[in-house]
Amino acid sequence: MYKILIADDEPLICEGLSALLSSSDIALDTITTANSGYEALDYLRMQETDLLVTDIGMGSMNGIELMHQAKLIKPWVQTIIISAHETFQYAQSAIRLGAKDYLIKPLNPEQFLDSVRNALLKMSKASTAENELLAGFEQHFRMESPLPERDRLLQALLLEDGERSAGLIRELEEGYAAALQGPYYAVLQIRLKLRQENGELSQRDGELLRYAALNIVNELLEKELGGAVFYSNEHTISVIVHWTEAALQDESIQKLDRLEMVGRSFHHHIGQFLRLSSVIGISQILKGASFIPVAARQAQKAIQWNKRHPDHYVFYYGDFNWSSYENANEPTQEELTAQNNLIVEKSKAFVEEHFAQKGLTLHEVALRNHVSPNYLSYLFKKETGHNMWEYVIRLRMEESKRLLTQTDLRRYEISERVGYESPEHFSKIFKKYFGMSPSELKQSQARS
Repeated sequence: MYKILIADDEPLICEGLSALLSSSDIALDTITTANSGYEALDYLRMQETDLLVTDIGMGSMNGIELMHQAKLIKPWVQTIIISAHETFQYAQSAIRLGAKDYLIKPLNPEQFLDSVRNALLKMSKASTAENELLAGFEQHFRMESPLPERDRLLQALLLEDGERSAGLIRELEEGYAAALQGPYYAVLQIRLKLRQENGELSQRDGELLRYAALNIVNELLEKELGGAVFYSNEHTISVIVHWTEAALQDESIQKLDRLEMVGRSFHHHIGQFLRLSSVIGISQILKGASFIPVAARQAQKAIQWNKRHPDHYVFYYGDFNWSSYENANEPTQEELTAQNNLIVEKSKAFVEEHFAQKGLTLHEVALRNHVSPNYLSYLFKKETGHNMWEYVIRLRMEESKRLLTQTDLRRYEISERVGYESPEHFSKIFKKYFGMSPSELKQSQARS
């Protein structure tokens, strides 16, 4: 049973697509509609979503920006774009961000339903039963044989002192068309927690799962970034990502956000399709091929933080202030706790000051704290017991309740003051939070 979110600033289109899906043979759990990008983001933050169907043109946040934000929140969400215009630039951006289809209005009902079926079918491509997966692996993933000599060169690239890096890259380009021209590089390392370690799997099944994980990483990387994927050792898959000067500046989404989004997608898909746990370490983005070994060491070091945070699985090297610790390799628990508390308190203070800001994002709060959105989200939930957007909504709702009961402001004025794009969206969130609409609350206060 799937959950679908439809975002379009024309209510009739939302209603029409919702009715079409409801009357189809597609196994759906819920269909939610939103009339703006910001409203859609609220639903993405607050509820599970499998497929996002979004219009391109929606006022202050278009469909491409919504896709950006949706992939940061839930990288595995599938997306279908609909548009009134066959604009190549929009279509190119949508496909680059992983949209499953780009449909032109007026929509053909059968074409739309086929597009939804195809998008959902790809989500279910891999078997959810481990035994079926192991027995029928060839049906689910490309069976590409690893290239031992290519992998040897890539492994050497991670371990070299830097002097031979340019030569190794030339060898890779000449022999395997593995273009890593740079000059900017980052390394991701995926450490698999193979269950053969505790005797549950045979060696053959362990190798098969390891190979399946390599294929998943390969396919996801091709969609999102591009780069080289290979085994570092028996339990680790390494990824070298690269950008040219132009590419580093060319994309609106932040490169670190994109790396973390891909890392979270690796973890999610390996867990969903293979039932394997994994930990991902992400390096900083460094300039020059000679720094690839440095990036590899950073990714390895980042993974070690899983020992301190066993319930977290994607770690960015730059999130940890290594220079401030007495022992840079192993900070004390007191040092770590003090740093984390400071990050959370500063974030709460910033949110309390800016909660009414339209378009407030986790990325903006993270930027103020010099940490990644992924790590800030994890820390905030761990320290406070609720995620950051729940905290934003709580502040907005309490302020709106105060304004309703203590002032004569109208609903649309209160909606504007607490950061909502539309009074209708504000009323939906208000009723969900308090169990009654703004007008019902106002009436109950008047009676008492």
